[in-house]
Amino acid sequence: MLFPTITFAVFFLVVYVANWALMPRPRLWKQAIIVASCVFYGWWDWRLIFLLLGATLVNQALGVRVYRAAGGRGGRRPAARPWLTLAVAVNLATLGVFKYFDFFALSLNGVLAAFGLGAPLPLLRIALPVGISFLVFRMLTYVIDIYRGQLMPAPALDFAVYTVFFPYLLAGPIARAREFLPQLREPRDPRAVDSSRAFVLILGGLVKKLLIADYLSTHIVGGLFASPQTYSSWETFWGILAYSVQIYCDFSAYSDIAIGIALLLGFELPDNFAAPYAARTIQDFWRRWHITLSSWLRDYLYIPLGGNRKGRGRTYANLVLTFLLGGLWHGAGWTFVFWGLLHGVGLAVERARMDARRSQGLPEPGATAGGRALQHLGVFAFVSLAWVFFRAESLGNAVAVLWRLAAGLGSLGTAVTLPVMALCVLGVAVQYVPRRGVEALEAGFSRIGWAGQGVALALALFLIDMLGPAGSAEFLYFKF
Repeated sequence: MLFPTITFAVFFLVVYVANWALMPRPRLWKQAIIVASCVFYGWWDWRLIFLLLGATLVNQALGVRVYRAAGGRGGRRPAARPWLTLAVAVNLATLGVFKYFDFFALSLNGVLAAFGLGAPLPLLRIALPVGISFLVFRMLTYVIDIYRGQLMPAPALDFAVYTVFFPYLLAGPIARAREFLPQLREPRDPRAVDSSRAFVLILGGLVKKLLIADYLSTHIVGGLFASPQTYSSWETFWGILAYSVQIYCDFSAYSDIAIGIALLLGFELPDNFAAPYAARTIQDFWRRWHITLSSWLRDYLYIPLGGNRKGRGRTYANLVLTFLLGGLWHGAGWTFVFWGLLHGVGLAVERARMDARRSQGLPEPGATAGGRALQHLGVFAFVSLAWVFFRAESLGNAVAVLWRLAAGLGSLGTAVTLPVMALCVLGVAVQYVPRRGVEALEAGFSRIGWAGQGVALALALFLIDMLGPAGSAEFLYFKF
């Protein structure tokens, strides 16, 4: 079920009414949300509901076992380590079977064939359940936090709500159990709902998805990656820029809509984007892009690997390994692995340069306006070129696209239109709008009253429907 559809609008209207009608009866409310979320998730394939409920039951049982083995919160963690290991293995095995088995089998078969060794491994050809990576990350967060003594096992019904809560079910944000579960302890107060912020987030998400991301995808990005040899250097440049804008608008749109929908139901989800293309360093980019993923990788992978506590060489290696695995998390393909490697190496080189400057007593770079502008431009160029590998169907396809930047000189082509350029510029320029400007918009919207808000919402939805495409494409991160 896609957010920007009539089907979801009807679904959410029913859920919204039931949500506030049942809120004074917590147990019945939780059961209703679980049922509604299962309907939402099973809309693609009803069999997926069994995966969702199975993951809930298994991880709740393992979380309880970890807690008991440790002797309670803050207890003996070594005694609980076997249960934690089992929990991590079960979750990663689930992800591996559904998402990675065929990828590694094909890769190994290729290596064996190169040496004349036959007997290829069989392929499972299992359809990838939508949002499975986000589900596994939430499960791991729950069990690991219990092991660390940061969380107690939740009541089974509460944990089921955390697992299946439909706003973030398909593509995040990756809400941590210790952030979400406390919100279930008491019924939510409808008078405390920040509806103005919710409506601004939802409308902004619809604009980014339907009017920017989908337009750029159909008018230049899709064609460039399908047949790069037919595009000029000028068109390739704008196509790469367009994909950078498309993936930001598409993914941040889902996050904004999810956060807005959760707000209308009385729940707060963590922010997932903070103007990432305004970053001055690669590290700063990852503090602003997919914030819940980058912080998850930091807290549950980079720091357990040793972080920066075991010397500079180990720090650089940990950065590269973390982002290699982060790239593989995004998709079962060598393009994603290489994309993660680019960011890991970029972060390591950036960190090494900063360490060298500090050891020499040199000031931080970007002391002047010109220096800061060059930093912004350099990081955006690096990120945009790396996105080519993220989007490409293969490494060869990525190289073919990048090669056109030099090989397609001498022609302007027809793919770069005024709307394409305007949306690309807008998608980057909006990153530099101060946060206080957005807050002023939300405050202004709240002051016009419910009648004015209703008129504004109706007009905005009408314009989005008129200007947007017929129907809506799936969000890009559904396949991750």
